[in-house]
Amino acid sequence: MKRIVIKIGSNVLTRRDGTLDVTRLSALVDQIAALRAGGCEIVLVSSGAVAAGRGELRGRVSVEGLDQVSARQLFSAVGQAKLINRYYDLFREHAVSCGQVLATKENFERRRHYLNQQRCLDVMLANGVLPIVNENDTVSLTELMFTDNDELSGLIAGMTGADRLIILSNVDGLFTDDPSAPGSRLIASVPADADIDGYISSARSSAGRGGMGSKCRVARRVASEGIEVIVANGTRQNILLDLAAGADVPHTVFEAAERPASALKKWIAHSDSFAKGSLEVNDGAAQALRRGGNSLLPVGVVSVKGDFDADDIVTVTCGGIIVAWGKSAVDAATARERAGVSGQKPLIHADYLYIDEQAYAR
Repeated sequence: MKRIVIKIGSNVLTRRDGTLDVTRLSALVDQIAALRAGGCEIVLVSSGAVAAGRGELRGRVSVEGLDQVSARQLFSAVGQAKLINRYYDLFREHAVSCGQVLATKENFERRRHYLNQQRCLDVMLANGVLPIVNENDTVSLTELMFTDNDELSGLIAGMTGADRLIILSNVDGLFTDDPSAPGSRLIASVPADADIDGYISSARSSAGRGGMGSKCRVARRVASEGIEVIVANGTRQNILLDLAAGADVPHTVFEAAERPASALKKWIAHSDSFAKGSLEVNDGAAQALRRGGNSLLPVGVVSVKGDFDADDIVTVTCGGIIVAWGKSAVDAATARERAGVSGQKPLIHADYLYIDEQAYAR
């Protein structure tokens, strides 16, 4: 049975006036139900709560005087209830049970919290319940926020051991230039080792917090874990069914790496935003890590930054560029004492290191 994580972006579910597009929501639910009927397990990561709340309160509540964070909390608190009820009613028409999973960064920061969240999703899938995941915007503020739901969908794909992640936006995929620019063309496939930085725009979407840059960063990370990623246009009719059938519809495929990462390394791969500190290493240590299978020894460490405890996630940098992430075996004070000293135990064991191959390609 194929397990697919589907992320539906704000620009797919939001009308021009900023309210929830229930017609499109219904069409996507029909397609997801059809995929399940065809034997697929689905995990849905859905934006749209803020849009649903904005539409519900429009003309009834004035948000003048509220700052952006407070307005987001208000809209999401009301909208999350409305959105999940919409999903509940629409999926019930297909005899599909669904359940809500609200996530914050704290659910992924510690390995124990991560495994608790994983068990929740596993038991839902094992009992035929479709998980609908969204960030808990009512409490996720500033540093507690995911970059966007693209980041969240990547975490969920790795957590659930998905075969495929489909990111639905309002564009057909990754283009060589702005999609509206003359001569711009769609990139149909991105190999695992491709350099696509020159094609990525830093512009964000109009309704959400992400953009194509965010989608590509997540897609490349997830693909490196052995999970195929597709970026496609969620406003196209029957897009999910066409993709499942292999129809000739515009989209970009990020090819999965041939050597899948372990479950533990999948967690570490998406933990860069949870890092409590960093270890700067010399070129020799960086090259040793790149060859794979090597632990990070203190002798190759030049400096230690931050205040972290044993088992916290830290970044490994060389020349100021992040080349890896890992779970530190010691606290920051011990790491500083051992930095540059030979004959010491690893600061990060190879089993707890995730290498950023793209850093070496740049």
